[in-house]
Amino acid sequence: MTDKIEKELKDFLFSSFKTKLEVKKGSYLYQEGSEATALFVIITGKIQMSKITPDGQELTLRLCSKDDIIGELSLFCAGALYMQNAKVVENAQVLVIEKELLEQRLSENSQLALVFMKWMGLQFRRTQTKFRDLVLNGKKGALYSTLIRMTNSYGVMKENGILINTPLTNQDLANYCGSSREVVNRMLSDLKKRNILTIAKGKITIHNLEFLKLEINCENCPIDLCRID
Repeated sequence: MTDKIEKELKDFLFSSFKTKLEVKKGSYLYQEGSEATALFVIITGKIQMSKITPDGQELTLRLCSKDDIIGELSLFCAGALYMQNAKVVENAQVLVIEKELLEQRLSENSQLALVFMKWMGLQFRRTQTKFRDLVLNGKKGALYSTLIRMTNSYGVMKENGILINTPLTNQDLANYCGSSREVVNRMLSDLKKRNILTIAKGKITIHNLEFLKLEINCENCPIDLCRID
């Protein structure tokens, strides 16, 4: 999405809606299966979007922060229910966008309705590519895809590779992959032995990004789609 669309949508939401909500670390803004009555814009803090798989594994889909919009995927369906869990991982403040008022505002402004539709389309495509990677490439592909997405969201170029500049535990990575920590441990150990990556102080440096891309037949999607945030 272009900066212009992002700014136009953000300006519209902050000028049309004023209700703000404080949410504490460890709580849920909403949970999967509950009634979807609003979407939210994150003002401060971080919120983790996830689903619980049929076998009970937590699958982390996004780590959202300032200016991200969440809660949108099923908002305009009849009897809409939230499709994901929104867990607060860092004390947050959010702007509350009530469903009925949003529908009214968009019906009054066709240009903004189009902007909103384009943004919604981008979110669906992001989710689809994430599930595609999980389904087509198995556990290894899920990890490799997650690492690639992490470099696009948090990567900082260094002399020896790309530093993923956010702390990650092996359990965090397992949640992003819908896998167990033990499986991720083994795969990371293999990648370290092959000098594909190193881990220091909880942060990962990718030394050979091309290896990860080749292993999953990466389609080199636009960075707007291939992100974890």
